[in-house]
Amino acid sequence: MDSNPPSEPTRWTIHGERLIDDTRRLRLTVADVELPDGVRFEQYVMRSPKAAMMVVLDDARENVLMMWRHRWIFDRWVWELPGGYVDPDEEPAVTAAREVEEETGWRPRTSEPLVSLQPNVGMADAENLLFLSRGAEYIGDAVDINEAERIAWIPLNSVRERITKGEILGASSQVGLLHVLAFPPE
Repeated sequence: MDSNPPSEPTRWTIHGERLIDDTRRLRLTVADVELPDGVRFEQYVMRSPKAAMMVVLDDARENVLMMWRHRWIFDRWVWELPGGYVDPDEEPAVTAAREVEEETGWRPRTSEPLVSLQPNVGMADAENLLFLSRGAEYIGDAVDINEAERIAWIPLNSVRERITKGEILGASSQVGLLHVLAFPPE
């Protein structure tokens, strides 16, 4: 084993972090950062718990289950995949399936890992884990009325147009949907 680690000439140096706020859903700090060329600055850093979402396809694999909801932060109505924060001691796949049931009234028939992503790598640690379900069973109205204006099965062949029109804005929803379009499940 080589006792001399490889040189990392482009690695940034973090001299410390100062806590700004720490809540159940967000930890905000300011990091003292030094670039490889010696420039030093402060950078806000956001850390959130992991989130899990699910792409639920119908049996024919032609439609995806989505929620039409208002996002007050930027005051827009958008289509999103169901999902939420992973509870402590809960497996992310369980979270994704639970959130689908609570938010849509549909129970995913299967659950398999799809992809993991960090939506804002320049200043946030907010891992999103996406799962795929091949089919779902209707179990009744959604439990959480605060989540969506309506629930619908959206044709997969309309996803690109909806993204272009700004109807699907969330990074995780886009990544999950585009992943399924690029690599259709068998």
